[in-house]
Amino acid sequence: MEYAFHIYNKLAADGMLMATEKLLQQRAVNNPTSPFSKRNDATPVIVCVGSDLAIGDSLGPIAGSMLKYKTQGNSAFIYGTLSSPVTAKEIKYLRAFLKDAHPKSPVIAVDAAVGSEGDIGLIKVLDAPLYPGAGANKRLGAIGDISILGIVAEKSVANYGLFNRTRLNLVYSMAEIVSETLASLLWQRKGAQTGKTSG
Repeated sequence: MEYAFHIYNKLAADGMLMATEKLLQQRAVNNPTSPFSKRNDATPVIVCVGSDLAIGDSLGPIAGSMLKYKTQGNSAFIYGTLSSPVTAKEIKYLRAFLKDAHPKSPVIAVDAAVGSEGDIGLIKVLDAPLYPGAGANKRLGAIGDISILGIVAEKSVANYGLFNRTRLNLVYSMAEIVSETLASLLWQRKGAQTGKTSG
């Protein structure tokens, strides 16, 4: 299942929040024998993939940095920021780390992506893992249970060049919406857990 929201839609963050919550709940219902179903209100781990060396590839680190700021005091687990980026090459190691460190938490992966010209500016929420480097025909393995992709450039044989010519305003606007969405999700989950503990 896939949901798409344009950055100029004023309700994009609200729509993305509802879509992400729905996908988390559906995963719990559709997998009754997995631990996922027992952690429907567990706080998700956020993995923001990308590099600050190319503007178009910096969606993940920028969103991760914004999200860290917006969730201060939440004790959320966010991997991939401008000061400590998670690049596609590190996915294999991060996947093993997450399995050991957060075995009961759903993982939401964020990354920039390429698509058709008409898709530039869309943020997609997918009920599928993230495949970093797929736009450049790299096979680096999957990460995450749910993925959020920001379409920043048109797919072409010269994707890296396009990533360098992507407008920072587009990436920054996407990062604002993604971080707002995920901050709301993390605070809601924290509130639900606090309510269960005190109730």
